[in-house]
Amino acid sequence: MKFTDEARRRVDPVWEACHEHPFVKGIGDGSLDMEKFKYWVRQDYVYLQDYSRVFALGAAKADDLDTMSTFARLLDGTLNIEMDLHRKYAGKFGISEEELEKEAPSPTTQAYTDFLVTSSYSGDLAELSAALLPCTWGFNEIGLRLKEVGDTSDKNPYNDWIGMYSSKEFGEFKDWTCTLMDRVAEGCSPEKRERLLEIFLTSSKYEYLFWEMAYTMEEWPV
Repeated sequence: MKFTDEARRRVDPVWEACHEHPFVKGIGDGSLDMEKFKYWVRQDYVYLQDYSRVFALGAAKADDLDTMSTFARLLDGTLNIEMDLHRKYAGKFGISEEELEKEAPSPTTQAYTDFLVTSSYSGDLAELSAALLPCTWGFNEIGLRLKEVGDTSDKNPYNDWIGMYSSKEFGEFKDWTCTLMDRVAEGCSPEKRERLLEIFLTSSKYEYLFWEMAYTMEEWPV
């Protein structure tokens, strides 16, 4: 069995909970409170900064030039293209660049990004891939499902969001990360494979918590 097949089965309850989360369903039918979505946009901007560090670490840990080159392109694309698009997208919802730059990480954002960076820095390419994959794969799966069952008309203020994560380009990014994951996991010992599955599961749980964080507009208690 491919690692990604086993991993998807392992996390199925968590991912289905993400699909059923009111934040995700609210994006799908357009009913999500706009203030909750604005909160998500601001926190996602914070998240993307550390997500970029994972790409940089991926380039450093790559075991061949093609993988190194792809991680380098992803790093450049995230920092110099996606984050600029994120700023423009935020502007449509009345969020200024100054607000984005001043946004502090919530408890969940801080915990999730710390987990991503620490796992990627201390582990090998396989562990980095296991930590990275739930975000790309999970968002693509959510985007594709919402494209099928959600409201993708202009009446839905979040139809561009659905289009972004269900796009061919994002699907190709997900496919690359899945292929890399299966390659680097191949031949691992049972103990190592279990370690990778646990990392994949933990990142998946953080993905759920990120939706919950945005829905409740989480703040530090003190």
